[in-house]
Amino acid sequence: KGTIHLFRKPQRSFFGKLLQEFRLVAADRRSWKILLFGAINLACTGFLLMWCSSTNSIALTAYTYLTIFDLFSLMTCLISYWVTMRKPSPVYSFGFERLEVLAVFASTVLAQLGALFILKESAERFLEQPEIHTGRLLVGTFVALSFNLFTMLSIRNKPFAYVSEAASTSWLQEHVADLSRSLCGIIPGLSSIFLPRMNPFVLIDLAGAFALCITYMLIEINNYFAVDTASAIAIALMTFGTMYPMSVYSGKVLLQTTPPHVIGQLDKLIREVSTLDGVLEVRNEHFWTLGFGSLAGSVHVRIRRDANEQMVLAHVTNRLYTLVSTLTVQIFKDDWIRPALLSGPVAANVLNFSDHHIIPMPLLKGTEDLNPVTSTPTKPSSPPPEFSFNTPGKNVNPVTLLNTQTRPYGLGLNHGHTPYSNMLNQVLGVPGIGASQGFRTGFTNIPSRYGTNSRIGQSRP
Repeated sequence: KGTIHLFRKPQRSFFGKLLQEFRLVAADRRSWKILLFGAINLACTGFLLMWCSSTNSIALTAYTYLTIFDLFSLMTCLISYWVTMRKPSPVYSFGFERLEVLAVFASTVLAQLGALFILKESAERFLEQPEIHTGRLLVGTFVALSFNLFTMLSIRNKPFAYVSEAASTSWLQEHVADLSRSLCGIIPGLSSIFLPRMNPFVLIDLAGAFALCITYMLIEINNYFAVDTASAIAIALMTFGTMYPMSVYSGKVLLQTTPPHVIGQLDKLIREVSTLDGVLEVRNEHFWTLGFGSLAGSVHVRIRRDANEQMVLAHVTNRLYTLVSTLTVQIFKDDWIRPALLSGPVAANVLNFSDHHIIPMPLLKGTEDLNPVTSTPTKPSSPPPEFSFNTPGKNVNPVTLLNTQTRPYGLGLNHGHTPYSNMLNQVLGVPGIGASQGFRTGFTNIPSRYGTNSRIGQSRP
């Protein structure tokens, strides 16, 4: 008999979870039309592939790949609906917006792979051109064109609509835009259709249908079968050129880069935040594209110790929220602590001068102009310095060396404690240093030792 687990949750398979999420999407009425177009797309793609086999036309095959791309775009639209229904989870704290970015990237890359396959097949056909049957070539062209345009114009595909506007223009769009400007100069009413740039999906559908029509006419008139291969290469190049800017844009979003068109606005907002009351420094700022049209970012803000954290946080969030929808702000106060001078009895081990050699160093400035607290020149009209550091000062650099050398015995050398007065009166070959010259010690705990030493040459009590 097996063990009975009373509170163990049943584990669902991958297909079970996928079916559950599909039911969630199918419950929305907006997805019914997408599912209907998907079913029609599958049927239309099946007929087109059969006609491609019967006509032996590789140009029609290249055009049928655009219909398969429409199926991918419908799936992307379903994923977009599913993303709007799902809420962020502890595992995916930013939500599932990047999933639709991944869907767009995968769809455009697969379309480019299909175009490369057509180019490879076309190169082989140039060596041995087969005969093309034009019986259903023109019919398949108009069926594919009608379905592609009807799908693009009937369904609002939010991810692809955003990418087609945000990505850079393809070479096909640029050439058509040049022709459109000349045409709109003659007929101004067409400027709303062709300018500033056409929809890239509609443009490639029309351009591919035009190439197939030319292929049909040339084969019917002159039996010029090589034009089918040339049309296939043209459709493949137009497909690759149209999809490449979209895949580059969606790939940069997946790499969490900052969009170039918002860098200037973000720099301006960061400068405004740095001038807020109480803000000392803005650092470690990082902004990236979370999804199509949404930015995420994090920033560290250092504020004064007397500033209100909640007030500064509210002002920073209010400034940056105009561009950054998901923002993380870390506020920390200035942790600099004003040091105090140490005073009190000197430890016994500090006065053990036999373990140290003290090298007197020359003073850079006169001792009468030094403040015994800060070692800086005093001015009668200037206020006292704001900070007093427990350091020897910047004008004199003390050098304290640990005496680790052992003196040999039995060589006639004097071994023992060196008298304090003799040690302080030694001059180590530094020019301009006498016995009465002021110096710095390295012992900060000794009171009244911050200025010049007036006890040089005196015997130690």
